[in-house]
Amino acid sequence: MKINTKTIRVIKGRRPKITVIGGGTGLPVILKSLRNLNADLTAVVTVADNGGSSGIIRNYINVVPPGDIRNVLVSLSNWDKLPLEVFQYRFASEDSFLAGHAIGNLVIAALSEMYHGNIFDAVQELSRMMEVEGNVFPASNEPLTLNAEFTDGTTLAGEHEITYAHKQIKRVWVTDTNDPQDEPQAVFPVLAAIMQADVIVLGPGSLFTSILPNLMIENLGEAIRQTNAEVVYICNIMTQLGETEKFTDADHVRILNDHLGGHYVDTVLINGTPVPLNYLDHHKYNEYLMQVKNDFQGLRDLGCRVITDDFLSLHDGGAFHDGDKVAHEIMNLAFQTGQRKNEER
Repeated sequence: MKINTKTIRVIKGRRPKITVIGGGTGLPVILKSLRNLNADLTAVVTVADNGGSSGIIRNYINVVPPGDIRNVLVSLSNWDKLPLEVFQYRFASEDSFLAGHAIGNLVIAALSEMYHGNIFDAVQELSRMMEVEGNVFPASNEPLTLNAEFTDGTTLAGEHEITYAHKQIKRVWVTDTNDPQDEPQAVFPVLAAIMQADVIVLGPGSLFTSILPNLMIENLGEAIRQTNAEVVYICNIMTQLGETEKFTDADHVRILNDHLGGHYVDTVLINGTPVPLNYLDHHKYNEYLMQVKNDFQGLRDLGCRVITDDFLSLHDGGAFHDGDKVAHEIMNLAFQTGQRKNEER
């Protein structure tokens, strides 16, 4: 589907306000497509990752993990191709001291230290430097630890550890890494972006380790419960090892609602196109298991509006969302919600 950006309407002279919440590799794809449609964008990015380069940097200098923030900044930046490639460059494994680290991660860590650990202000400064369109907000100003209880009653801390425990997750919550007794909080601009949005987008991304860590920040979750925005969940295409094995699309939504304490997901975007057998490179994408099965009756029972389309993009041996098609649906929902808000005033 080729989208004509000239057909995108405005809501009484303003651009539709869309707040996207999550983390992982799918988030920048959706953000980039929404940006191309001239949405008024805010990305709220998880700060509970403790794997890879982000985890190593976090352990050394006690900073919010920068990897997801880095990728979101790049997706919304107006920099030319070369500086973006430099920012994204990851040192080779034989470079023992810097092995695996992306330059952008080091820059974010440095700015955070310059701002005395205030990652929110550091990211705003970097957003100005990188000529970012829209807002990039860390979900919390403090590094968070993800905790999980499994169905066998055991618990575990750490996003990486939880994923690779290969147990069925029952529930997750977050604690302040520096002071577990403190209740994690989102800063005011994050809450304002949720309350003022026409549409809140959850995902795409790992259900338990990219999306829910944000919603488990108490005041952020409360903002989701109170907002008049349309809450849209982009359901994953594939089930994920260690997180959503054997999950249907309704199971994904049910977990979100259970963690929020009610029926708060209004609309679900579901890919209706089969992933070809034997296409996936399971060596490269070893977290993929099987395509998420449809449970339309389950979704109806949860009170969701369901939008099903060919949202599938196959490339590099993986199954991904087609960012342009997803963005088009989100913009339509934003316009409908914005019109309703205007009529209610």
